[in-house]
Amino acid sequence: MDRIDLDANATTPVAPEVFEAMRPYFLQAHGNPSSAHAAGQRTRAAVDRARQQVAKLLHCVTKEIIFTSGGTESDNLALRGVLEPFLDRRLDAHLVTTQIEHHAVLYAAEALHRRRIGLTCVAPTRDGVIDPTAFEAALTPKTVLVSIMLANNETGAIQPVGKLARIAKQYNPAILVHTDAVQAAGKLPLDMSGEFKNVDLLSLSGHKLYGPQGTGVLFAREGLHLAPLFHGGPHERQRRAGTENVAGIVGLGKAAELAAEWLSDVSRISHLESLRNRLEQGVLAALPGTIVNAASAPRVANTTNLQFPGVDAESLLIALDLAGINASFGAACQSGATEPSHVLLAMGLTDAEARSSLRFSLSRYTTSEDIDRALTIIAAAVRRQRSLSPALTR
Repeated sequence: MDRIDLDANATTPVAPEVFEAMRPYFLQAHGNPSSAHAAGQRTRAAVDRARQQVAKLLHCVTKEIIFTSGGTESDNLALRGVLEPFLDRRLDAHLVTTQIEHHAVLYAAEALHRRRIGLTCVAPTRDGVIDPTAFEAALTPKTVLVSIMLANNETGAIQPVGKLARIAKQYNPAILVHTDAVQAAGKLPLDMSGEFKNVDLLSLSGHKLYGPQGTGVLFAREGLHLAPLFHGGPHERQRRAGTENVAGIVGLGKAAELAAEWLSDVSRISHLESLRNRLEQGVLAALPGTIVNAASAPRVANTTNLQFPGVDAESLLIALDLAGINASFGAACQSGATEPSHVLLAMGLTDAEARSSLRFSLSRYTTSEDIDRALTIIAAAVRRQRSLSPALTR
């Protein structure tokens, strides 16, 4: 029987349409996009078309799209690209972010802090949302950049980024605003000319929206200067040197096109949310005492983070894996770590509560049958774990 994939926040499968769009650029069209001959111009046209597809998803202009290797590079380019020039000129600068960011932002922020960039990490509420008052209190006259994740990768909680960006610009119009939208792209509308008109930088990742791994985008508003991470050539308007990953970019462009189409039908989002709710309600009914972390927060439709008191989540994860279910203890890049989720700890959960929590994230391909099978397997696995460690349930 097929495995049940409830770990879509770690990665999504490549959509068949995306694979077919990429195929020619593996097998036939292999010209370098920087070459002047016909083969190069063909691949250049493909990259340009993909840029248009991503720009349409974000409601922006094509010159604001920078292709990268993924969300981690995009986050680093946003933070370091803005702040390293201040270090070069020995100028004071301050960064505001949150305690619940992905480590691509947190570790980049900490590295900059070690080099004398001021840093404030705002704590979330118990439901994993950043309070606007707390955010505003963190701003200082030296604040240059703020970085706030749009949809949390572990809880699905949606941050009020549009409102927080307005607060930052009202405090000081020169403050730049970055959002890590890796888990929001393809799940929420991203209108850079509307709700997010005060956001200057936005990161997304191809493999989180049914595109290929190793691809990403940084939206950088027109006129914004970024110091490049790499040096070597004039690619991506001199912001990201290196020959473009043509096949990957083509796949990302197609994935963006499919995401825009998917988001245009609200019934699809409602259906995905109903499946997520069915999973939550089924687990709560079968296993009294289970808690939905961030339950009161606005959340993306596909994500739930469930706390199973008296159960060691890592052991449960292994049991579910053996039974054919993909789930997650936390962020995919931290899956080998033994430390509890920094996101859940920041929300005020105890170490024991965080260690008893698992993330389940659905994809567009999740079915009602998947959820029904998963409910049976999860309930049985939790009961077995509790029977093996009855002392933990007291």
